[in-house]
Amino acid sequence: MSKFEQFKVPRLDDYSLDSRPSKVSHDDFARPLSERSIAGLIRSFPRILAARELLDLADRLLQARRKKRARIWGFGGHVIKVGLAPILIDLMEKGFVTALATNGSGLIHDFEIGWCGHTSEDVEPQLAGGGFGMARETGEHLNRAIAQGAAQGQGIGEAAGRLMDESPLRHPDKSLFLQAYRQGIPCTVHVALGTDTIHFHPQASASALGEGSMTDFRILTRQVQELDQGGVFVHMGSAVILPEVFLKAVSLVRNSGRNLKDFTTANLDFIQHYRPTQNVVRRPVATGGKGIALTGHHEILLPLLAAVLLEKESSGATS
Repeated sequence: MSKFEQFKVPRLDDYSLDSRPSKVSHDDFARPLSERSIAGLIRSFPRILAARELLDLADRLLQARRKKRARIWGFGGHVIKVGLAPILIDLMEKGFVTALATNGSGLIHDFEIGWCGHTSEDVEPQLAGGGFGMARETGEHLNRAIAQGAAQGQGIGEAAGRLMDESPLRHPDKSLFLQAYRQGIPCTVHVALGTDTIHFHPQASASALGEGSMTDFRILTRQVQELDQGGVFVHMGSAVILPEVFLKAVSLVRNSGRNLKDFTTANLDFIQHYRPTQNVVRRPVATGGKGIALTGHHEILLPLLAAVLLEKESSGATS
């Protein structure tokens, strides 16, 4: 017997399990795959945790389109590098995108894919010999477009889209910037000087880069204004720049006296970083709305979200 005194359990004030509220019900469980189709896959999902949030995000995008509220997609360069431009282009053509935003690497990778069909150099061996980031066409064409765009009051994204529209791209169907430009959808670029390979080319103009990025910030802020009352902002793969830009755009809209609440934000990434969590998922919707965090690889999550979205659209189903 222990020499220490133990707590004596009195008669418990218990209750019936049937009467207790619970967070999980058998009705929400996964279902075995009954048919080999996207619809069958979606029906097999449990309505629990991330699966429920994925379905909810698709519903909110459908509702945003129906209400004619903003559907903004922010992305880092990795989203282009893993081959997802065709998915975003398809969603854009189907009315699920009203604006796009990216950092400098997103533009560079998109241009290179459109120009010659390949991108993402092997950094270590290129860096060792001093060749990293020295691709002639990328530096010359993008810097010229940015300088010309700034002189005409255009943001970097619009200037790049115009360049691609006027250039003999080998793969125009794969360029998100080009397709957005042709559809009249803003695709903004937000840069930090010195972070992108095109910045150290002789043609780079700090004033043009700054002017173009500032114009794009104001274009994006105008789109963020349209999130009010049912819009959706989906963020993928920018750990610092886009979350900071988005938060400032939200603050600027609210400071102007315009309403901006009751909208949805979502962060899709294989790591939930601090800034996307705080500046996308939590802070902007703290006074009204919903933030969603889905963790997984972009090359799986985005096609899956698109498949759920398009299946729900075709079936008229909501979760």
